Amino acid sequence: MSHRLLQATQVLSLLVRRGETVAVAESLTAGLIGAALTGPSGASAAFRGGVLSYATELKHRLLHVPADLLDREGAVHPEVAAAMAVGVRRLADATYGLAATGVAGPDPQDGKPVGTVHLAVSGPGGRVWHRDLRLAGSREEIREQTVNEAIDLLRGVLEANLGEHSG
Repeated sequence: MSHRLLQATQVLSLLVRRGETVAVAESLTAGLIGAALTGPSGASAAFRGGVLSYATELKHRLLHVPADLLDREGAVHPEVAAAMAVGVRRLADATYGLAATGVAGPDPQDGKPVGTVHLAVSGPGGRVWHRDLRLAGSREEIREQTVNEAIDLLRGVLEANLGEHSG
């Protein structure tokens, strides 16, 4: 079993055991995180769905990322990732929202260098967890590393909150 499939299986197992769900909002990964989380059999018990908000205006229109934030900071920013996570969690009525935004290349975006990635998880009680990355490699390598880091972030959040139940 690949490392990614093992990670996804662990995440889904934690969610199912607790009767919780996850939804994803993806920009630079364009569906790769959702594909990874639905790789294991039985994923439908915990995976609600996702939004591919590749275009900046879709981050606002579909996920309710504040327009002034996008105008001020661009699409690649920790607050944008957090707002995407909150937005997809609400939209999908999920326990957790997982979001990724960043620059896979080949060119910089919004003044941010290639390899800049921001991840966020939105959870019960309005809590948000962040992971900011500076990745290296080709466009494909950056996207693959982002998927692994996103699943790892979600797993860490779930493991840290083992004693909590969202209800």
